[in-house]
Amino acid sequence: MSGGRNGVGEPTFRACGIEGAVVFDSHVHHDSRGLFSTPLRASRFLAAAGRPMFPVRDVSFNVSARGVLRGIHYTATPPGRAKYVCCPHGRVTDFFVDLRVGSPTFGHWDAVELGAELGRAVYLPIGIGHAFLAETDDAVIVYLMSQEYVPEQELAVSPTDPALGLPLPRDLPLLQSDRDRSAPTLAEAAELALLPGYQACRTAESALWA
Repeated sequence: MSGGRNGVGEPTFRACGIEGAVVFDSHVHHDSRGLFSTPLRASRFLAAAGRPMFPVRDVSFNVSARGVLRGIHYTATPPGRAKYVCCPHGRVTDFFVDLRVGSPTFGHWDAVELGAELGRAVYLPIGIGHAFLAETDDAVIVYLMSQEYVPEQELAVSPTDPALGLPLPRDLPLLQSDRDRSAPTLAEAAELALLPGYQACRTAESALWA
């Protein structure tokens, strides 16, 4: 899946190493005032995903100091939550991991750099775990999500699971929440039946447009 640039400022898109996830790149206009970018356009989402942008029911953001590691977070399915993620200030390394049991890319991960000057965003379908490492102070991550936040439905897998092997820096002290630090490994989450099934995720995703 790929896209060519169709005019100044038109976001392009490309597939990544996780089935169903899409990375969007948009032109960033710089001038003496600062910068301007459009990380989401409905036409590009339609071209990339083959269907309109999912109904957005929750918009959230966080601000993180350099070295903060958040995730790997996901939502119990059903209902699950699809996410569209961008970083309008600062810079982060964004990780996404396929947690869908039975998926052709189950257990695989991919990563991209997100930042205001990059004009980049990521679409993560239901069942994809998300994490990021803040590379700068005051890094801002914005989430557009398909369902509202329900605390008891939110789950986590350890980002330091050696079986996943996320390329985390050894020379930067990592700041994690107690919840993330004690999260189970991928194998432990699977053994506890905490991971979503691939078909259940695809069904929940299709229901977003019903």
